[in-house]
Amino acid sequence: MREFELIRTLTGRLPAGRSDTRLGTGDDAAVVAPPAGHELVVTTDTLVAGRHFPGDAPAADIGYKAMAVNLSDVAAMGAAPAWATVALTAPALQTDWCEALQSGMLQAIGDAPVDIIGGDTTSGPLSVTVTAFGLLPCGSAVRRSGARPGDRICITGTLGDAALGLQLWQQGVVPDNDTAAQWLRARLHRPQWRDGTAMQGLAHAAIDISDGLASDLTHVLEASGCGARIEADRLPSSTAFDTLCPPDQRHALQLAGGDDYELCIVLPPAHVEPLAAALSCPLTSIGAIRAGAELQIIDAGGRALAARDYRGWDHFAGGN
Repeated sequence: MREFELIRTLTGRLPAGRSDTRLGTGDDAAVVAPPAGHELVVTTDTLVAGRHFPGDAPAADIGYKAMAVNLSDVAAMGAAPAWATVALTAPALQTDWCEALQSGMLQAIGDAPVDIIGGDTTSGPLSVTVTAFGLLPCGSAVRRSGARPGDRICITGTLGDAALGLQLWQQGVVPDNDTAAQWLRARLHRPQWRDGTAMQGLAHAAIDISDGLASDLTHVLEASGCGARIEADRLPSSTAFDTLCPPDQRHALQLAGGDDYELCIVLPPAHVEPLAAALSCPLTSIGAIRAGAELQIIDAGGRALAARDYRGWDHFAGGN
């Protein structure tokens, strides 16, 4: 199928749109109308074959993850997702594959009112770039720079699942009939982005965990001019992780493993319970913001772990 014929086919499969999408796909650019008193949050992520996903990964999984990681960034700002554009680079345009890619994206969006309003296709090595747009009341963005000494550090969901899923997959030990292994693989390929709007008026700072908790929390500390103390053995874990994780790898996978796309949220102690009640997922307090600039990680015996040993993903340094 030729490029523009495929675009028309994919556009026809999109669900009915938002009322504030004035012009979606089919023109030189889209037109949207943010409501009065709101600001746009904009983020872009590129997923590259062989770097972010295996070249033979199912198209639906690629599409799901490409969309979900961008919606997670929008959520980390406390915004509600509204629009997205998609740019696909591929060696060839195969209708079934492209439809599956789009289906995965729509599955990631789920019931959220998000319109796919345009994008691009071009020939080349396989990669997918999504740009997501969110809305929030003016001046209400939850930034990395708002952490204050005394604030609690909380984590949504569980950590380490995606890193362990990747490790098992790379080792070729993920049997199709193993429930725990399948759970971990799903967490790798189909991360669950969270509802960041629940943080509005409650959180001082936040970041989504894409490169590893220790690395991403350090970004918050540097932006806020603070230090922190976290308890490694309080990090939340899934039953599947507990079942299959080698005990001596637990800290490394949870502190340095990325791709969970959970939210690390910094907020006053009095706001922890209201936020937990507002979220549709577990929220776990793992430590506190402190004066200074050091990230201190403590194990169950009270011993300090070297934070430098848990550096997260670096695209240009070849990994962790």
